[in-house]
Amino acid sequence: MLPSGAKLRLRIRRAAWEPPALFRLLATGGNVADDEMLRTFNMGIGMVVCVPAERVSEAETLLARAGEQVFALGDVVAADAPDAPVEFLQR
Repeated sequence: MLPSGAKLRLRIRRAAWEPPALFRLLATGGNVADDEMLRTFNMGIGMVVCVPAERVSEAETLLARAGEQVFALGDVVAADAPDAPVEFLQR
């Protein structure tokens, strides 16, 4: 999603959406750790749209009108190095 070499990091709030029950079943049945589930599966997120912070409300309204379920997942922040890993926040 981010340009290669960009000194940016995606921060995703785990509490922003409820993963479908299928992912809990996979994690439990396969004895897969949360970190591995997040790294390997999309956890029900589906499509992600990034917009400037000042246009979030507008994007949410347009997507909701189009019948999409919308979750504000997180943000994009500066990173110390290029190609920083996604950061999953517990809150």
